[in-house]
Amino acid sequence: MENCIQPKDYELWILIKNGPLIPTKVVEDGTEVHKQPDEFDTEDFKKMEKNAKVKKLLYFGLGSDEYTRISECESAKDIWDALQVVHEGTNQVKQSRIELLMRKFEVFEMGDHETVMDMYTRFTHITNELKSLGKSFTTEELVRKILRFLPHSWEAKVTAIQEAKDMKKITLYELIGNLQTYELRRNSQQKEEIKKDWGIALKVMEEDSSDLDVEEKDIITHKFKKFFKKAKENSKKKNFSKFKNSDREQFSGCFKCGKLDHIMKNCPIPKEEQQTEQSRKQVGNSSQGQCLRHREIQLGKMKGLRRRMQP
Repeated sequence: MENCIQPKDYELWILIKNGPLIPTKVVEDGTEVHKQPDEFDTEDFKKMEKNAKVKKLLYFGLGSDEYTRISECESAKDIWDALQVVHEGTNQVKQSRIELLMRKFEVFEMGDHETVMDMYTRFTHITNELKSLGKSFTTEELVRKILRFLPHSWEAKVTAIQEAKDMKKITLYELIGNLQTYELRRNSQQKEEIKKDWGIALKVMEEDSSDLDVEEKDIITHKFKKFFKKAKENSKKKNFSKFKNSDREQFSGCFKCGKLDHIMKNCPIPKEEQQTEQSRKQVGNSSQGQCLRHREIQLGKMKGLRRRMQP
């Protein structure tokens, strides 16, 4: 809001900070009192127009919810003070927020895989919030803070900056640009080292593979092919057995007549014949059981006679 109003009319911003222009007059006893509207002259009307203009700027920059909070305010200064309390809080709330942000500022560190620009963006968020609450830092303090929280791997660069630069004259943009240049060179060197390591590793692997004879290579290849072929056959057998078992489990024949060529829904035997057939089966089963018992009794008697006839 400040950056929006000041370019249009700086005097309006002064009215927001210090209060409205009030036409006054001096009475006989020497005291200064406010003029009534019917006593205004041309200069007084200009003052009142400025007061109304600055209120209009604030109104148009607010939403409906914000407008309900400041609708009863009489001057632009009252509106501004009300908005500050709503968004920044009272002095006690401000102090609490400043303490929390200062804690973040003190323990701030650059991540191991974080770029310089990402680090600087996070850092400026904290410093800008502190500045909006009335806590500001000098450029030298910010520069020294950034150099302190850089990782240990940057120690050589930090020492070089401290020895070559004057901490009271270096700007933040100059420092960040210097660190970005060093970061680019550092990343390119790391990529070259990785390529060299890969080249050495591939060279060693090629030397190791060249030491093997042709027969040894053929034996190893044959073993691998045999292993994969066997694994493929085993997987096929397992899949076939699973499919077969699943088919048996899914179809169990007719529950009424016991045949396996159809299901109970399509059973051709009527209900009465099914009942008679079931009763026949039960009778047959009972008669078979009686015959078996009779034969067991006869066998037992024969064994007893043989034992008696033996001397």
